[in-house]
Amino acid sequence: MRDPMTALTDAFTSFLFGKVETTRLPVRTSTGQAQAVYLPTAAPGLGDSGVIIGREVYSGKGYIYDPFQLYGQQLPAPHWLVLGESGNGKSALEKTYVLRQLRFKDRQVVVLDAQGEDGVGEWNLIAQQLGITPIRLDPIAANDSGIRLNPLDPAITATGQLALLRTIIEVAMGHGLDERAGFALKVAHAYVVDTIRDRQPVLTDIVEQLRHPEAESALAMNVDIDDVRAWGLDVALVIDRLVDGDLRGMFDGPTTVGIDLDAPLIVFDLSHIDRNSIAMPILMAIVGVWLEHTWIRPDRKKRIFLVEEAWHIINSPFVAQLFQRLLKFGRRLGLSFVAVVHHLSDVVDGAAAREAAAILKMASTRTIYAQKADEARATGRVLGLPRWAVEIIPTLTPGIAVWDVNGNVQVVKHLITEAERPLVFTDRAMTESSTPPRLPADLLAAELEAEERALSIERSRGSGSPGSATTVA
Repeated sequence: MRDPMTALTDAFTSFLFGKVETTRLPVRTSTGQAQAVYLPTAAPGLGDSGVIIGREVYSGKGYIYDPFQLYGQQLPAPHWLVLGESGNGKSALEKTYVLRQLRFKDRQVVVLDAQGEDGVGEWNLIAQQLGITPIRLDPIAANDSGIRLNPLDPAITATGQLALLRTIIEVAMGHGLDERAGFALKVAHAYVVDTIRDRQPVLTDIVEQLRHPEAESALAMNVDIDDVRAWGLDVALVIDRLVDGDLRGMFDGPTTVGIDLDAPLIVFDLSHIDRNSIAMPILMAIVGVWLEHTWIRPDRKKRIFLVEEAWHIINSPFVAQLFQRLLKFGRRLGLSFVAVVHHLSDVVDGAAAREAAAILKMASTRTIYAQKADEARATGRVLGLPRWAVEIIPTLTPGIAVWDVNGNVQVVKHLITEAERPLVFTDRAMTESSTPPRLPADLLAAELEAEERALSIERSRGSGSPGSATTVA
C-alpha cells in the first residue's frame, strides 16, 4: 500500500504538470523488419579464399582460414598451434582441415601420427580412403624387413647427418655433448663418410668406428688413441640402442626403397612407440631432419607438417632447436607447421622453455579448445589473449574453439560433413560395435562443394545480423 504522503505528492504534481509517465504499447514485427533497427555488428573475417572451418558463433558468418592465402598480409608466419584437453574436437579439426586442404592441387601434407586406435594410427582410415599406405615405424616389424629411415642417408648433407647424430645422442643422454665426446663423434662420422662409397653408411659403421678409432684421428689432435676411444664410449653406447636396443631395426639400415615422398598425404605411424619413453622425441628428431633434407623442396608446393603430441618436440631443447630451424626455413619454402598439444604448461614450464617460447612466437595462428579455468588463465597470459576470450574458454563445448589469427580473435564452431564424420571420429571403440563402412571419395567433395555454395550465397547477402544468425551443428 502506498504511503499517503507519496500519493498526495504525486496527485499534486500531476495537477500542476500533467501526467508525467507514459505507457509504451508493444510492437509486433518480423525478424526481417527488426534487423533494420538493430544493425549487425561483427568483426571482419579472414576473407573468402581458403578452406571452410565452420561458422563464427556470434555472427553466424562462415569462417574460412588458409595460412598460405593469409601469409604476408594478415599473417607474419604460416605456423599454427592447436591447444585443448582431450575430447573437445582437436583431432576432428586437424583431419577435416587436411582433407579440405588436399582438394587443392598444390598441397602436400605430412602427419606424425602418435595416437593409436584399433592397433593402428588414428590417421589410418583417412590414409586408406586416399589409397595411401602409412609409413609405420615399429621396432618389431622393422626386424622383419619393415620400414627403415637411415640417419646417414646420402640425401642428407654431411653437416645435417652430424647434427642429427648429436641430437639423437643428446636427447637420449638428457644433456649436451661435451667437447671430447663431440670430437670423437665428429672424427668417427667423417671417417665413415669418406671411406664407405659402395653402399649407404649405417649407424653400425659409426658404432664400430667409435669403438675402434683410427690412429690418424688421434695423431691429428696429438692425443693418445686410448683417450679417443674413451671419449667416444658413451656415444657408442647410446647409438647402439638404435642398433641393438629397443629402437633396433628402424634406423640401422639403408632407407627403405619405395617411400613415396610425392604422395599428397604422407603419414608416419608412430602409434606402436611408447609415447612416454625417450624413444618418441628421438623418432621425431630423426623424421624431422630426414624430411627436411628429402621432402621440402623449392618447387612452389605448399606443404603442411602436422605433428600430434608435439610436446615431445617442444619440450626437448635439442629437438626443439632442430624444428626451430625447420620453421625458419619453412617460410621461404612454403611450409606450414601445425603443432597439437593438450596443455601449454606441458611446454612453457619444461626444460626447453626458451626454445618453446621461440616456437610459440612463430605460431601466428592459435586455436584453443576448452580448458580448466586455471589452465585457461595461464594460456591467456602466455599467448596474450583478450580477457573476454580467456573467460569463455572453460565454458566452451566440444567442437567450439577460440581462434586467434594474429590478433583477430573469434569464437568458431567447427563444421563436420556427414561424409567426413566416420573418417574423423576417434572414439569408435567406446561408441560403436564395428568399423564404419568406407565412403566414396566423391561424396566428401560433393558435401564440401554444397557447403561452399551456401556460404558464398550467405556472403553475397551480407555479414549476418542478430535476427538471422545461424549456428550450425
